[in-house]
Amino acid sequence: MSIDGSTPDRIAMSQHERDVLKVLQQVLAGTLTQVEAARLLRLSTRQVRRLRRRLEAEGDQAVVHRLRGRPSNRRTDPAQRQKVLDAYRRDFPDFGPTLASEKLAERGLVVSPETLRQWLLAEGLWHRQRQRDPHRQRRPRRACFGELVQMDTSIHDWTEGRGEPMVLVNMIDDATSRVLSGFYAGETVEAHFDLLGRWLRRYGRPLALYTDRDSIFEHQDKGRGDPGALTQFGRALQELGIELILARSPQAKGRVERFFETAQDRWVKELRLAKVTTRAQANALAESRLVPEFNRRFAVAPAQAVDAHRPLGPGHNLAAILSVQYERVVANDYTVRFQNRLYQVGKPVYPGLRGGRVVIELRLDGTMALRFGGRYLRYAEVAAGPSPGGSAPRPPEFSASAADASGGEESPAPGEGAGPTGVQPSAGRSGRTPAEPYPPGGAAEDSRKGPRRPAADHPWRRSFKGTR
Repeated sequence: MSIDGSTPDRIAMSQHERDVLKVLQQVLAGTLTQVEAARLLRLSTRQVRRLRRRLEAEGDQAVVHRLRGRPSNRRTDPAQRQKVLDAYRRDFPDFGPTLASEKLAERGLVVSPETLRQWLLAEGLWHRQRQRDPHRQRRPRRACFGELVQMDTSIHDWTEGRGEPMVLVNMIDDATSRVLSGFYAGETVEAHFDLLGRWLRRYGRPLALYTDRDSIFEHQDKGRGDPGALTQFGRALQELGIELILARSPQAKGRVERFFETAQDRWVKELRLAKVTTRAQANALAESRLVPEFNRRFAVAPAQAVDAHRPLGPGHNLAAILSVQYERVVANDYTVRFQNRLYQVGKPVYPGLRGGRVVIELRLDGTMALRFGGRYLRYAEVAAGPSPGGSAPRPPEFSASAADASGGEESPAPGEGAGPTGVQPSAGRSGRTPAEPYPPGGAAEDSRKGPRRPAADHPWRRSFKGTR
């Protein structure tokens, strides 16, 4: 979200530029060295010195990128890029980027190997090659609180069979080992959203989050990770400006794994002594005693006293960001269909709404919101009747999703107070002739058992000669 820059006293500034400004202000105040600022901003010390001089001379405007609103000076001509790709497809389809770059240069098509590799990856003409596993060694702690936070889930019998099943979701700071934990019904994206929201409201936005490669964090395509797609959790971190780092082994996130070893010993016994049987009791005990005691006993002081957490900005609507979101198309009658339910969008009507895409937010508090661009829409649930061409009846197993909380009345159970939705045999009619009741004579049910047999005087039982 940017501030309107139409007036001289306002500066159009992105959230990243606000974060850079916060660090540079600490440098000007003398509470942070230029070397530490360069590490936090992932810049060189020379760049930090240059930004500091510009900040002293120009004020807050110095952190705004000079090329905003202008095309990059280093971009390649699209026509040149197309010529290179056409030549590669025609003459060098099995060449690697380095060799292909050399051969293209001989034809006057100069492009660096790395640029060509990126183009080929984007077009699906090249695939990354398997490389030898690098040498691994124990990683030292990060220097600042909030620079890296690890997150993981422990599936364990926390109540030792006494009560409700639950899992423990935990976040632990890499620099200080400070933890924040919660017990939840399962390892779901809503549970991770809830704990992340508690961390954000208490400390702010960390620079990076370190997790495993569970499908909550990494989009899976037929059992394989798809780096080009975002999960609901990855989308939320992107909106918050938090880098997501995916570990390749449990040992890589050893700090949170070692915490679970401690918790599965100490906390299980504490829950037993407190006679905890429900998740509510477990969370109350964790909030009041378990988490504070762990932080008091095992948390350490960071190498640098600077807090790397960034505050939540005016554009960070946590209720919307930490929600499960879906896209739907608005029909011509301004209705939206979602989870076998139909919703009528109310006034006002915005340009492009009909036929456009809206975002449906299923929020953690159980409510649902419809967003079109940056505007939230009024809506109400309507009864989904048959289509003009005649639709199939609603299946008996139909049930509305519990995530919807639009405030409307619950739909009647199938067969209770619901009108006919199409031509179908009723319970008291045969399937072949709907107008002829079965059982005959208005009986409530057919009391005959076994196969039907014709009566003794039925015409079928008369012999052919007897009938003559």
